[in-house]
Amino acid sequence: MKILSVRQPWAHLIIHGGKDIENRKWKTNYRGDVLIHASKAYSSSANLPNLPDGMRNSFQFGGVIGVAELVDCVSASKSKWFEGPFGFVLRNPRPIPFIEWPGALGLRDVPPELVRRRIGEDRLSVTALSMERMHGVRALPEAADR
Repeated sequence: MKILSVRQPWAHLIIHGGKDIENRKWKTNYRGDVLIHASKAYSSSANLPNLPDGMRNSFQFGGVIGVAELVDCVSASKSKWFEGPFGFVLRNPRPIPFIEWPGALGLRDVPPELVRRRIGEDRLSVTALSMERMHGVRALPEAADR
């Protein structure tokens, strides 16, 4: 599993607003679940006059806010969100409880420390189990531990 830092309001719109493309200057061959990290910065290029005030007030910064499936990387798309030169095609966005975490550039592996923060919380059970397979970190407690 990977993690991708995205500036607000784009991160919020991926998870809650139907944004199905994340634009990048580089391409990727990765396919699979991606944690969406909301960076600490607001995008200076975000010109969204129709964004409801309530949505603006709900943005979270500096942590993981959800997970989506990266299903393709394209150089053209009919999506209203595509600007290019490359677009990460995202499906099945799911919000998760906010996890404060530092951001970084690029599409990177989810650190085992981030998984450890989720111990005892099964809200990310599918993600946690996939991390367990990748990193050998027991991300969910055994039934006897609960």
